[in-house]
Amino acid sequence: MANPLISIVIPNWNGKHFLQTCLDSLAAQTYDALEVIIADNASSDGSQAYIREHYPDVKLVELPENRGFTGACNAGMDVAKGEFVALLNNDTEVDPNWAEALVNAFERHDDVGLVASKMLLFSQRDHIHTAGDGFTVDGRPFNRGVWQKDEGQYEQEEYVFSACGGACAYRQTMLDEIGLLDDDFFFLMEDVDLAWRAQLAGWRALYTPRAIVYHHLSATGGGVTASFYDGRNSIYLLVKDLPKDIWRNHRGQILGRQWRIAREALKAWRGEAARARLRGMLTGLTKLPMLLKKRRAIQAARKVSTDYLESMLSPPQD
Repeated sequence: MANPLISIVIPNWNGKHFLQTCLDSLAAQTYDALEVIIADNASSDGSQAYIREHYPDVKLVELPENRGFTGACNAGMDVAKGEFVALLNNDTEVDPNWAEALVNAFERHDDVGLVASKMLLFSQRDHIHTAGDGFTVDGRPFNRGVWQKDEGQYEQEEYVFSACGGACAYRQTMLDEIGLLDDDFFFLMEDVDLAWRAQLAGWRALYTPRAIVYHHLSATGGGVTASFYDGRNSIYLLVKDLPKDIWRNHRGQILGRQWRIAREALKAWRGEAARARLRGMLTGLTKLPMLLKKRRAIQAARKVSTDYLESMLSPPQD
């Protein structure tokens, strides 16, 4: 019996200098039933020609403009043929067993719709970027183990809340049910939004330490742009995805955290990033009608209990 196909979708925007390392590591995979798809956000650095010349087996999706992380990933997932679909940042190098570990995790857990990789820092390979992602009761997504030295503390396969979109995999049947990434997010927290929709629909997220990825952290995004989207998309998440019972149980903590973030940004008003974060938060609030419409559809599809959701949330991290 043939191995199930896994499609690897790589969003790219002017990342030509990263592509050889990333694509060569995929070519060295122990798992042979995979297709590699690069969704290019109208790069101007020659990425498209480089891929066509040096990696003719890679399926190249050329977008006419920069559609962000979400738009590129969705364009790649739209043409993916795999039973499983993985998202992978272009600024990564994957362990030879990465794809095999992802598929194996799905095959052993029928209730799992998304699998999180063990992401380590590219330049400090004994330090962790994330070992699966969590979500706190006060409304904050976080990377488990971030900055910690890898000393075996995350060698246990376990259920987590979410999977970092920089190196994760989704079951296609789950995507057919809950949809792809929300294009309105554009960049940042789109993976957390998808995880909320998955959790509410009864799909689980699994972290597997055997799926190892080395990541140039913040190589392709950050600064003022990230501050804006972090501020805006935090509001998107809280309005769209958190059920009323979670709001009822933790409203004070959630609102208190957002107030502290806004207050700190106001104190640092002279800083460009602080102003960008405030603009993002205000932009998020102006989108309430759109968010509430999406919220109704998401909450109507909920299949899990309050107790289950509470069990998947973490205490405040700071």
